[in-house]
Amino acid sequence: MAALEYLGMVPFLILIALAGLQLGIAAYCGEQAATAARTAARTAALHAPHPDPVEAGRQAVSGWVDPDVRLTQDSASAATATATVHVPSVVPGLHLFHPVTRSATMPKEDDTP
Repeated sequence: MAALEYLGMVPFLILIALAGLQLGIAAYCGEQAATAARTAARTAALHAPHPDPVEAGRQAVSGWVDPDVRLTQDSASAATATATVHVPSVVPGLHLFHPVTRSATMPKEDDTP
């Protein structure tokens, strides 16, 4: 009889585990989007910038995340980058989260002696 009670609880335990895993993936994607945006903005703000700050932002994160990084503002005083990461779903076909977007602004280096 106790085995049947445990068997009845298994779907709920699996659902809770999947929900926790999905929330962890969403938080990780948000962190990765912030890292990509910060790296791209920091690279664009350097005095002698990397040839492609957008590529630097993409290379700063995990390969499976594949962020969409854009340099949204590159003025004389600051550089702003925006990164968007699509949150994969634990359950195929069920997409509960919208893409995560993060922006970062870095001041340009002072190149005066």
